[in-house]
Amino acid sequence: MDYTIEPMKAEDWGEVRAIYEQGIATENATFEPVVPEWGKWDSGHAPEPRLVVRVGGRVAAWAALSRVSARKCYAGVAELSIYVGEEYRGKGMGDALLAAFVRASEKAGFWTLQGGIFPENKASIELHKKHGFRILGVREKIGRMAFGARKGEWRDVVLMERRSKVVGVD
Repeated sequence: MDYTIEPMKAEDWGEVRAIYEQGIATENATFEPVVPEWGKWDSGHAPEPRLVVRVGGRVAAWAALSRVSARKCYAGVAELSIYVGEEYRGKGMGDALLAAFVRASEKAGFWTLQGGIFPENKASIELHKKHGFRILGVREKIGRMAFGARKGEWRDVVLMERRSKVVGVD
């Protein structure tokens, strides 16, 4: 399958939102019960990098970063979000996207990427490991589901981290 990896544009939001909604529906991608409106999502994510995978002009996957702190000492630390559309899962696009995203994040000056992944999302954990993330630990019962079949259930999150070998860390 032919695809390209490109910077995300504001015009991509409709398709990005739909993929995010597919992730929410799995109940194993996020604690968020609904996708926020564009303005809230946009202001909560670093302006770059934001990447999408395009197949035939359509967005098939996306990745973006949320800063973990406004403090200057943490300027290069961010939480990664990566979502692959249902019909494109298992086709290698997440792998290609994460590889490109790591390079783009380093170019943008990020030295630490972190992710919180539900333990049930084994494919995501393995994908992150493949790209240099390591498991730091499990945050037990860190949040409570607000929707779906698991509404009210406390969930664990596997905390993963990737430290750049080329940006800011000796």
